[in-house]
Amino acid sequence: MAFPTDRPRRLRRTAGLRALARETRLLPGDLIYPAFVREGIDVPVPIASMPHQQQETLESLTAAVDDAVAAGCAAVILFGIPVAKDAHGSQAWAEDGVVQRALRSLRRRFGDETVLIADCCLDEYTDHGHCGVLGDDGSVDNDATIELYGRIATSQAAAGADIIAPSGMMDGQVGAIRRALDANGFQHTAVLSYSAKYASVMYGPFREAADCAPQSGDRRSYQMDVANQREAVRRTVLDVQEGADMVMVKPALTALDVVARVRDATDVPVAAYCVSGEYAMLHAAAAAGAFDERAAVLEALTAIRRAGADLVITYDARRAARWLREEDDRV
Repeated sequence: MAFPTDRPRRLRRTAGLRALARETRLLPGDLIYPAFVREGIDVPVPIASMPHQQQETLESLTAAVDDAVAAGCAAVILFGIPVAKDAHGSQAWAEDGVVQRALRSLRRRFGDETVLIADCCLDEYTDHGHCGVLGDDGSVDNDATIELYGRIATSQAAAGADIIAPSGMMDGQVGAIRRALDANGFQHTAVLSYSAKYASVMYGPFREAADCAPQSGDRRSYQMDVANQREAVRRTVLDVQEGADMVMVKPALTALDVVARVRDATDVPVAAYCVSGEYAMLHAAAAAGAFDERAAVLEALTAIRRAGADLVITYDARRAARWLREEDDRV
């Protein structure tokens, strides 16, 4: 006798049936590739804590983005590492800054073939490693910082960025950036806000890759407490009210519940960032023989989509996009 509980198993029998009944689909076009472009190097520099990743030259960046486009990735998000740093991070908005040069080069090469996202922050550019300007007491001056974010955003938009992604978690950053963009004729440039960015230990490898570890203190006074969920929803709603076109949760795997809550709270596109520490953990475990790397990466990225993310920023974007295409070919 067949019981009703047996029915779902009929749709698990073959790969084709499982694909037909799949609730959550992970596609190459759901993935965004993060790239580090470093000034003052002649060849790419491998990132020791992040297998398969490297700091790119302007020339090698073009090849990396070409590969991401060919694999079907939706976009690339750029992080810059300048030669010169100062207390205000002035290279972040310099016309000849490393990200500005990269954006112009990529726009010439790819036109509208891919979406270019520029991270808008100061930590990679300041000599103290914080995401904003420091006051006399050593704390971040919120209002002075968001004024600079507006300058950075305008400079990045002028260089060719489709989307500005403020990641500093300053109060009012989205509104300041939106006003600056509109005032300078960039009404069509979108804003993807890091709306729920936690003060997480999972950023360790990124800080090596972007050379941006704080020289004193930490970022807990402006990034969110990892124990808070309702605050993430409040901040996201505020960012949308200020003009964010898209919002982000970071990290992703350790905040899947937050991704789900944010998805339910807003109707704008939601991105989630599978950050450097999460990436490193997956690859270290695979290297130790704990599981198959490809299967684990695709399962993790699918879980982020299942939680409600429309887009996933992942260092595995290029390889995962190709794996997904191969799986489609087999089915």
